[in-house]
Amino acid sequence: MSLAEFRLPNHGSRVRTFQPPRKLVPLSQLRQLRGSEQVAAICYRIRGSVIEFLLVQTRGGRWIFPKGSAEPGLTHAQAAALEAFEEAGVHGRMEEGAFTRYVRPKRARNGESASVEVTVHTHLCEVLWLDRPQELDRNPCWFSADKAKRRLRDDRGASYGTELAQVIERAVERIRRFHHEGNTFVDSIHKVRFIDDVREVGGGKRNFKFR
Repeated sequence: MSLAEFRLPNHGSRVRTFQPPRKLVPLSQLRQLRGSEQVAAICYRIRGSVIEFLLVQTRGGRWIFPKGSAEPGLTHAQAAALEAFEEAGVHGRMEEGAFTRYVRPKRARNGESASVEVTVHTHLCEVLWLDRPQELDRNPCWFSADKAKRRLRDDRGASYGTELAQVIERAVERIRRFHHEGNTFVDSIHKVRFIDDVREVGGGKRNFKFR
Protein backbone atom coordinates (compact mmCIF):
# COMPACT_ATOMS: atom_id res chain seq x y z
CA MET A 1 0.00 0.00 0.00
CA SER A 2 1.43 3.37 -0.98
CA LEU A 3 0.87 6.46 1.11
CA ALA A 4 1.51 10.14 0.68
CA GLU A 5 2.32 12.17 3.77
CA PHE A 6 1.38 15.82 3.51
CA ARG A 7 1.86 18.82 5.71
CA LEU A 8 0.23 21.80 4.05
CA PRO A 9 0.45 25.27 5.61
CA ASN A 10 -2.24 27.90 5.47
CA HIS A 11 -2.67 30.45 2.70
CA GLY A 12 -0.95 28.43 -0.01
CA SER A 13 -1.63 28.58 -3.70
CA ARG A 14 -1.78 25.57 -5.95
CA VAL A 15 0.83 24.69 -8.51
CA ARG A 16 -0.95 23.37 -11.59
CA THR A 17 0.98 21.86 -14.45
CA PHE A 18 -1.04 21.65 -17.62
CA GLN A 19 -0.07 19.14 -20.30
CA PRO A 20 -0.97 19.67 -23.96
CA PRO A 21 -3.87 17.46 -25.08
CA ARG A 22 -2.95 14.36 -27.03
CA LYS A 23 -6.04 14.51 -29.20
CA LEU A 24 -8.78 16.93 -30.06
CA VAL A 25 -12.08 16.48 -28.25
CA PRO A 26 -15.32 17.97 -29.59
CA LEU A 27 -16.61 20.90 -27.53
CA SER A 28 -19.94 19.15 -27.02
CA GLN A 29 -18.12 16.19 -25.45
CA LEU A 30 -16.06 18.46 -23.20
CA ARG A 31 -19.21 20.11 -21.89
CA GLN A 32 -20.67 16.70 -21.10
CA LEU A 33 -17.54 15.49 -19.31
CA ARG A 34 -16.91 18.73 -17.39
CA GLY A 35 -17.14 18.08 -13.67
CA SER A 36 -17.90 14.39 -14.18
CA GLU A 37 -15.00 13.27 -11.97
CA GLN A 38 -14.17 14.30 -8.42
CA VAL A 39 -12.04 13.15 -5.49
CA ALA A 40 -12.89 12.86 -1.79
CA ALA A 41 -10.72 12.45 1.30
CA ILE A 42 -12.15 9.97 3.81
CA CYS A 43 -10.43 11.43 6.87
CA TYR A 44 -10.27 9.38 10.05
CA ARG A 45 -8.58 8.97 13.40
CA ILE A 46 -8.56 6.19 16.01
CA ARG A 47 -9.29 7.08 19.62
CA GLY A 48 -8.87 4.06 21.85
CA SER A 49 -10.63 1.37 19.83
CA VAL A 50 -13.10 3.76 18.14
CA ILE A 51 -12.68 4.88 14.53
CA GLU A 52 -13.93 8.43 13.94
CA PHE A 53 -14.52 10.20 10.63
CA LEU A 54 -14.17 13.89 9.83
CA LEU A 55 -17.06 15.35 7.84
CA VAL A 56 -17.67 18.89 6.62
CA GLN A 57 -20.88 20.75 5.86
CA THR A 58 -22.08 21.88 2.46
CA ARG A 59 -23.53 25.36 1.98
CA GLY A 60 -26.94 23.74 2.34
CA GLY A 61 -26.03 22.31 5.75
CA ARG A 62 -25.60 18.66 4.74
CA TRP A 63 -22.62 16.66 5.97
CA ILE A 64 -20.19 15.22 3.44
CA PHE A 65 -16.54 14.22 2.97
CA PRO A 66 -14.01 16.92 1.97
CA LYS A 67 -14.14 16.69 -1.82
CA GLY A 68 -13.69 18.57 -5.04
CA SER A 69 -12.77 18.32 -8.70
CA ALA A 70 -9.87 16.20 -9.90
CA GLU A 71 -7.14 18.77 -10.64
CA PRO A 72 -5.15 18.84 -13.91
CA GLY A 73 -1.50 18.04 -13.20
CA LEU A 74 -2.18 16.40 -9.82
CA THR A 75 -2.79 12.78 -8.93
CA HIS A 76 -6.16 12.01 -7.40
CA ALA A 77 -4.45 11.50 -4.03
CA GLN A 78 -2.77 14.91 -4.21
CA ALA A 79 -6.04 16.59 -5.21
CA ALA A 80 -7.82 14.86 -2.32
CA ALA A 81 -5.08 16.03 0.06
CA LEU A 82 -5.62 19.63 -1.02
CA GLU A 83 -9.37 19.35 -0.51
CA ALA A 84 -8.87 17.88 2.98
CA PHE A 85 -6.52 20.73 3.88
CA GLU A 86 -8.62 23.55 2.44
CA GLU A 87 -12.00 22.34 3.71
CA ALA A 88 -11.00 20.77 7.02
CA GLY A 89 -7.43 21.90 7.83
CA VAL A 90 -6.18 18.31 7.66
CA HIS A 91 -2.53 17.26 7.75
CA GLY A 92 -2.09 13.53 7.41
CA ARG A 93 -1.18 10.41 5.48
CA MET A 94 -3.13 9.91 2.26
CA GLU A 95 -3.46 6.52 0.61
CA GLU A 96 -2.36 6.84 -3.03
CA GLY A 97 -4.99 4.56 -4.54
CA ALA A 98 -8.75 5.03 -4.29
CA PHE A 99 -10.29 2.30 -2.16
CA THR A 100 -13.81 2.78 -3.56
CA ARG A 101 -15.96 5.14 -5.62
CA TYR A 102 -19.46 6.50 -5.47
CA VAL A 103 -21.67 8.33 -7.92
CA ARG A 104 -23.04 11.74 -6.99
CA PRO A 105 -26.24 13.00 -8.63
CA LYS A 106 -25.55 16.12 -10.67
CA ARG A 107 -28.00 18.96 -11.03
CA ALA A 108 -28.78 19.97 -14.58
CA ARG A 109 -27.35 23.30 -15.78
CA ASN A 110 -27.95 25.33 -18.89
CA GLY A 111 -26.89 23.28 -21.89
CA GLU A 112 -26.18 20.16 -19.82
CA SER A 113 -28.03 16.89 -19.64
CA ALA A 114 -29.55 15.91 -16.30
CA SER A 115 -28.34 12.34 -16.91
CA VAL A 116 -24.64 13.28 -16.48
CA GLU A 117 -23.34 11.83 -13.19
CA VAL A 118 -20.25 12.65 -11.15
CA THR A 119 -17.94 9.80 -10.16
CA VAL A 120 -16.16 10.51 -6.86
CA HIS A 121 -12.90 8.62 -6.17
CA THR A 122 -12.37 8.18 -2.43
CA HIS A 123 -8.97 8.07 -0.69
CA LEU A 124 -8.34 7.13 2.93
CA CYS A 125 -6.56 9.80 4.96
CA GLU A 126 -5.17 9.16 8.44
CA VAL A 127 -5.32 12.55 10.18
CA LEU A 128 -2.15 13.52 12.03
CA TRP A 129 -3.27 16.98 13.13
CA LEU A 130 -5.63 19.80 12.18
CA ASP A 131 -5.17 23.47 11.37
CA ARG A 132 -7.84 26.09 10.84
CA PRO A 133 -9.54 25.36 7.48
CA GLN A 134 -9.09 27.85 4.67
CA GLU A 135 -12.80 27.53 3.89
CA LEU A 136 -14.30 28.76 7.14
CA ASP A 137 -17.91 27.80 6.37
CA ARG A 138 -17.24 24.04 6.28
CA ASN A 139 -17.49 23.39 10.04
CA PRO A 140 -15.43 20.13 10.19
CA CYS A 141 -16.62 17.74 12.89
CA TRP A 142 -15.69 14.25 14.10
CA PHE A 143 -18.28 11.46 14.15
CA SER A 144 -18.24 7.78 15.04
CA ALA A 145 -18.81 5.46 12.06
CA ASP A 146 -22.50 4.97 12.94
CA LYS A 147 -23.13 8.69 13.44
CA ALA A 148 -21.24 9.54 10.25
CA LYS A 149 -23.49 7.18 8.29
CA ARG A 150 -26.58 8.81 9.78
CA ARG A 151 -25.32 12.31 8.96
CA LEU A 152 -24.55 11.26 5.39
CA ARG A 153 -28.07 9.91 4.98
CA ASP A 154 -29.76 13.02 6.38
CA ASP A 155 -31.76 15.05 3.83
CA ARG A 156 -30.69 12.82 0.94
CA GLY A 157 -32.48 10.31 -1.22
CA ALA A 158 -32.44 6.74 0.08
CA SER A 159 -30.24 5.40 -2.72
CA TYR A 160 -27.62 8.16 -2.54
CA GLY A 161 -27.58 8.15 1.26
CA THR A 162 -27.04 4.39 1.31
CA GLU A 163 -24.17 4.71 -1.18
CA LEU A 164 -22.45 7.30 1.03
CA ALA A 165 -22.96 5.14 4.13
CA GLN A 166 -21.37 2.21 2.30
CA VAL A 167 -18.23 4.30 1.79
CA ILE A 168 -17.92 4.53 5.59
CA GLU A 169 -18.49 0.78 5.94
CA ARG A 170 -15.79 -0.02 3.39
CA ALA A 171 -13.44 2.47 5.03
CA VAL A 172 -13.92 0.80 8.44
CA GLU A 173 -13.13 -2.60 6.93
CA ARG A 174 -9.98 -1.28 5.28
CA ILE A 175 -8.77 0.62 8.34
CA ARG A 176 -9.21 -2.41 10.56
CA ARG A 177 -7.29 -4.51 8.06
CA PHE A 178 -4.27 -2.19 8.13
CA HIS A 179 -4.30 -1.21 11.79
CA HIS A 180 -3.50 -3.29 14.82
CA GLU A 181 -4.51 -2.07 18.27
CA GLY A 182 -4.40 1.58 17.24
CA ASN A 183 -1.06 1.50 15.43
CA THR A 184 -0.56 3.55 12.27
CA PHE A 185 -0.67 2.22 8.72
CA VAL A 186 1.65 -0.70 8.05
CA ASP A 187 3.64 0.42 5.02
CA SER A 188 7.03 0.12 3.35
CA ILE A 189 9.10 3.27 3.65
CA HIS A 190 10.38 3.06 0.08
CA LYS A 191 6.78 3.16 -1.17
CA VAL A 192 5.92 6.37 0.65
CA ARG A 193 5.69 9.52 -1.48
CA PHE A 194 5.93 12.88 0.24
CA ILE A 195 4.26 16.19 -0.42
CA ASP A 196 6.74 18.83 0.71
CA ASP A 197 5.98 21.89 2.75
CA VAL A 198 5.62 24.92 0.50
CA ARG A 199 8.68 26.91 -0.41
CA GLU A 200 9.04 30.69 -0.50
CA VAL A 201 9.07 32.09 -4.02
CA GLY A 202 9.40 35.57 -5.49
CA GLY A 203 6.88 38.18 -4.48
CA GLY A 204 6.13 36.50 -1.15
CA LYS A 205 3.84 33.90 -2.70
CA ARG A 206 3.90 30.35 -1.43
CA ASN A 207 3.35 27.34 -3.67
CA PHE A 208 2.76 23.69 -3.02
CA LYS A 209 5.65 21.51 -4.18
CA PHE A 210 5.15 17.81 -4.80
CA ARG A 211 7.76 15.13 -5.21
